[in-house]
Amino acid sequence: MADRIDYPTLVHDAMRGLVARVLRGVAETGLPGAHHFFIAFDTRHPGVELAGWLRAKYPGEMTIVLQHWFDDLIVMQDAFQVTLNFGNRPETVTVPFEAISTFVDPSVEFGLRFDRDPTDAAEDDTEDAPEAAFAEAEAAAEAPQQDAEIVSLDKFRK
Repeated sequence: MADRIDYPTLVHDAMRGLVARVLRGVAETGLPGAHHFFIAFDTRHPGVELAGWLRAKYPGEMTIVLQHWFDDLIVMQDAFQVTLNFGNRPETVTVPFEAISTFVDPSVEFGLRFDRDPTDAAEDDTEDAPEAAFAEAEAAAEAPQQDAEIVSLDKFRK
C-alpha cells in the first residue's frame, strides 16, 4: 500500500469523468441553449485517431469546437468519437479522455485544464489556469465561424 493518497490523479480522473458525462448527455439530447465546447488534445497520444492530413497539420496539439456542426458523437468508456466538418470535408476524430489538455464551455465560463502529469499539479501554481482557458476560448469564439473550427492555442500561451 502506498504511503500517500494520490489526490492529483484522483482529481484528474474525476474531471475526465465529468467531461465524459457531459459529452454523453450531448450525444443523447444535443447541445442545450448556447452551450458549446472547445476541446484541446494531444494528437500524439496513443489512441487518437485523425485523418493523416489533420495529423500532419496539427502534429502536437489540436483544438476542436463542438458547436454548430458535428455529427455521430459517440462516447465510450475511455474516449469519444465525433465527425466534424473541415472545409466541407467530414472527418471522424477519436480522442481518448487522457489525451485532453483543456475542456472549455465559454457560454458559462467553465473550463478544465489537465496537466500532462497529474502528480505535477499539486506542485504547480494553477490559480491562473481557468482564466487562461476562458481567455483562449473567448479569443477563439470571436473568430469568424465556419462549419468546424480548429484553433491553435500556441499564440495564447505565456
